[in-house]
Amino acid sequence: MRVHLIKEETLKIFSINHPTSLVSFQKWIIKLKNANWQQPGDIKLTYNSADILGRGSNRVIFDIGGNKYRMICKYVFGTKEVHLFVCWIGTHAGYDKLCSENLQYTINVY
Repeated sequence: MRVHLIKEETLKIFSINHPTSLVSFQKWIIKLKNANWQQPGDIKLTYNSADILGRGSNRVIFDIGGNKYRMICKYVFGTKEVHLFVCWIGTHAGYDKLCSENLQYTINVY
């Protein structure tokens, strides 16, 4: 199924504040537009470094820019497309802080 990214504008705003991430996010978006996901495991076929979170969270962590940045998204598989919601974007260090507080399962900044 086609993947519909909710709030793509969020990536553009983040890239303005972190200019070194721009090209990496552009490449990430190109891959996403060509993705065909039928189940959560297909996410890893598109982004092999992605980590699918457990606990029924329906969340995935994407490594962006050679793991310099991290993005947490929630996915919802519908009947005709997959909705991918951006929940959080930040540096790897910021992600580590979230994990130390166990917030990666619940954070929803956007």
